[in-house]
Amino acid sequence: MTGDPMADSMTFREMNLRVFEGRPVPGVLFQPRFEPWFEYRQRLGDLPESLQKGTVFDAYDTLDVSMRYIHYATGCPSPVEVFHETPLRVTERTDGNGMRVTVHETPYGDLVTRYGFASDGSCRVVEFPVRTAEDLRRLEWVFRHTRYVYNPEGFAHGAARMGDRGEPQFYVCRSPYQCLSLEWMAYDDFVTALLFEPEQVGPVLAAMDAAHDPLYEGLAADPAPRIVNFGENIDGRLMSPDLFERHHLPFYEKRDACLKAAGKFTHAHFDGSFHSLLPFFPRLPFDGIEALTPVPQGDATLEEIREHLGDKVLLDGIPAVFFLPEFPLERLQECVERLVALFAPRLVLGISDELPMGAGPEAVERLLWVRDYCRNCAPRPAPESV
Repeated sequence: MTGDPMADSMTFREMNLRVFEGRPVPGVLFQPRFEPWFEYRQRLGDLPESLQKGTVFDAYDTLDVSMRYIHYATGCPSPVEVFHETPLRVTERTDGNGMRVTVHETPYGDLVTRYGFASDGSCRVVEFPVRTAEDLRRLEWVFRHTRYVYNPEGFAHGAARMGDRGEPQFYVCRSPYQCLSLEWMAYDDFVTALLFEPEQVGPVLAAMDAAHDPLYEGLAADPAPRIVNFGENIDGRLMSPDLFERHHLPFYEKRDACLKAAGKFTHAHFDGSFHSLLPFFPRLPFDGIEALTPVPQGDATLEEIREHLGDKVLLDGIPAVFFLPEFPLERLQECVERLVALFAPRLVLGISDELPMGAGPEAVERLLWVRDYCRNCAPRPAPESV
């Protein structure tokens, strides 16, 4: 209990939505996003006793901080489902080296993806399926026979599990450019194709986009989700401003308009270097931007972000490295104080991108310092333009 009637009576879920609505909240909402870190540390067995035996939901309750995503390493299903239409056949197996292998069988040849496992247990692509112009034609066929749909029951299940820990959210699939360049092709192969075989790349991007039409139609029809994330993982080093303007902005404008017409708030995940893309921030249709990572981890200062963000909500903002023991606590404290001064009340404070795996159990003390600072911040008036 804080002694402030407004703070004591408002749930994290209420605070979360009010930030997007531009209404006043007590203090600052803190959503640290530590799910993979928690799972890893719990497996190692070195968490504080109060966290070691419970679920990730229990951990959020113990630390008394807010959650964001219903399906991110929580055990709850994603509300986004994928269906493969006949004659497309998708199989999975484990090869002799212990690698997971996914095969998309097409009439024109197979697309094979191989995955390896990192020391923390996470899974990573080690061999991308698309390398040639022939593979691009196969991938276009795959997406002509694939549909992404929204499952309202899946969302309701996750929302019930989250309760009042935050406004229940999830992320939709990446835009076609991001999907092709991050999920289906090694980046050098993608750039080569984009430059020298655009006539093959264009139809693939169009097929990817069309495959997601049912997802946005179903999501727009369900009033339950109030805030939706575009899980993009944007990094300005992997695209020129021209490519961002040509491929990303039209997609964002189309899909965001569909969700806005249904009364939903949106934000997008930019977690890499983005200084070259700052001039586009005023043109982005989203209500907020997530995981913007300032210096020393990213390539933009907090002041530069403030200058270009306008009245959009900043989600996160604390460089993840400030939770590593190599950085003194004072660096974290100075950053948090500056973030609150620059961005509150249009701020959902968190870690850009999330609590790093390299942070030991001592990071809990830093989380608690940020939590207490956020609790004690005086309410700030909402900006008049919101």
